[in-house]
Amino acid sequence: MALVLTEEQSMLRDSARGLVADRAPIAHLRKLRDSRDADGVSREIWKEFAAMGFAGILAPEDHGGSGLGHVEAGVVMEEIGRNLTPSPFLSTAILGATALKRAGGVRSGDLLSKLSAGDLLLALALDEKPKHTPKHIETKAARSGNGFTLSGAKTFVVDGHIADLLIVTARTAGGADDKDGVTVLLVDPKAKGVSIERTIMVDAHNAARITFDNVAVDADAVLGEIDAGAPLVEAILDAGRACVASELVGLSEEAFDRTVAYLKERKQFGKVIGEFQGLQHRASHLYCELEVTRAAVLKALQMLDTDADKARPYVAVAKARACGSADLAVREAVQMHGGNGMTDAIDIGLFMKRARVCQELFGDARFHANRIAKIRGY
Repeated sequence: MALVLTEEQSMLRDSARGLVADRAPIAHLRKLRDSRDADGVSREIWKEFAAMGFAGILAPEDHGGSGLGHVEAGVVMEEIGRNLTPSPFLSTAILGATALKRAGGVRSGDLLSKLSAGDLLLALALDEKPKHTPKHIETKAARSGNGFTLSGAKTFVVDGHIADLLIVTARTAGGADDKDGVTVLLVDPKAKGVSIERTIMVDAHNAARITFDNVAVDADAVLGEIDAGAPLVEAILDAGRACVASELVGLSEEAFDRTVAYLKERKQFGKVIGEFQGLQHRASHLYCELEVTRAAVLKALQMLDTDADKARPYVAVAKARACGSADLAVREAVQMHGGNGMTDAIDIGLFMKRARVCQELFGDARFHANRIAKIRGY
């Protein structure tokens, strides 16, 4: 499969670029940050996303969705990355939709319909340690009557403070690091015993720490199979990782474009600094790195659409490369902007902050390099 977008995917990119740049540019992020908005996102703009078919981009058409694939979702994520847009697209349209679609069932179908209409926000409550460690789950769901009693804590829950439903991984059997014994549950954030503490991160986006204190959960809240939720979790994470990699591609390329424009206009020592060969070499190297990363990310997205069971190593390569090239892009951008790059007066520093968060989200470059080694049997 060619590593280029189809005509239809290019048209989608143009539509997404127009909407995001017009309605949710970086100025929108600054406004939400400076006003300390209670949600940290615009629900009005999210409804506009839904009207464009973006909220249900991965949802089947018979549930009101667009019935598109991960490549198309990645296209939208890239534009979100270019504009540093705070949006529930990742938590709801990617992670949430993947969980519901993979789990199946009547309730999942009903929820997908609400999600596609922009009337349902979801959040994945997975990590429990400071670093991404998806296999370590201490949160327990003990059998209680016809359901479960949930106890534990989750950290770094993206958009957890605004979610209408939480997708929670819990241990129903085995030890904290066992692969088996994991169950995925839908939990009402307003249920008795649920405590949510919002965290405004360094990039002005949002996460939450969520504590569950003997929360009653019905049996019909189970997504997938009891004690066998690990494959579902992996599917959710791979979709999320590939799309976060797409966001990193978007923000990296925007940082690069802004830097090249700056090199062409900034004068020093009587000439435009872009004429200095040393800076030209650095910009050329960065361009090449970004092109390789773009190809790796597109391949991962294509694999998720055509052969998801074999996509894991491709997703790991994509996320690892996206982390590395984004780190290079934002460092070079700040350095080439000189002292201005360190101030909040211009936007370039915001790209570095968002890149740092995305690098940690669902595993950094080292996490995925180790993952590739394990997949290959090293």
